[in-house]
Amino acid sequence: MPLNEEEAVLLGAAWQRLAGGGPEAAAVGAELLDRWNEPHRRYHTLLHLWETLRAVDVLQGEAADADGVRYAVWFHDAVYEGRPGRDEEESAELAARLLELVGEEPARIGEVVRLVGVTATHRPEEWDADGKVVSDADLSVLAGPTDEYLAYTAAIRAEYRHIPDRVFRAGRSRVLRSLLDGPHVFHTAFGRAHWEARARVNMLAELDRLASSAPLDLPPP
Repeated sequence: MPLNEEEAVLLGAAWQRLAGGGPEAAAVGAELLDRWNEPHRRYHTLLHLWETLRAVDVLQGEAADADGVRYAVWFHDAVYEGRPGRDEEESAELAARLLELVGEEPARIGEVVRLVGVTATHRPEEWDADGKVVSDADLSVLAGPTDEYLAYTAAIRAEYRHIPDRVFRAGRSRVLRSLLDGPHVFHTAFGRAHWEARARVNMLAELDRLASSAPLDLPPP
């Protein structure tokens, strides 16, 4: 489901509050919005950006630098070609280049680059308050109602429609088991209290579907 008109306006306003209203900030914001709106995306879209930023709003009380986390969210999937690890690396490089144009301080830029890297593994260190927030915000979709979770899994499958079903099932199952095998899916106090149980139910149910022979939902191109 795409952003509605009101959400699109609010998303642009959120960038302006974060980066300012200067021409450089406007140009960087326009580039980011174009990237998030690329036609090959099915899940990693403007809607994912919007919902992840809203999750940061919920978790911001646990962040050391909530605006730094917001910058990391804007950049974390700005490069998305379905190449785990490499996409995050190139997104971090993009953040370093474009935030300098916006006029952010080197220390803030370095921290945003580091936080984008956290989204490649979703394994922040215990001391890393901002890493916990950016990781949990990115994974908050896992705790959605069943219909929203099924729409999410169908969109992920669509982004990998070029991958044979057998290969996709195996790869997706590894990702889910990696998250479930940790002591927690979520790292913030709020995430553990409010999202953990629902997310585990959703992921275990998805693993059951992946293990079956039933065709996976795949929307039209």
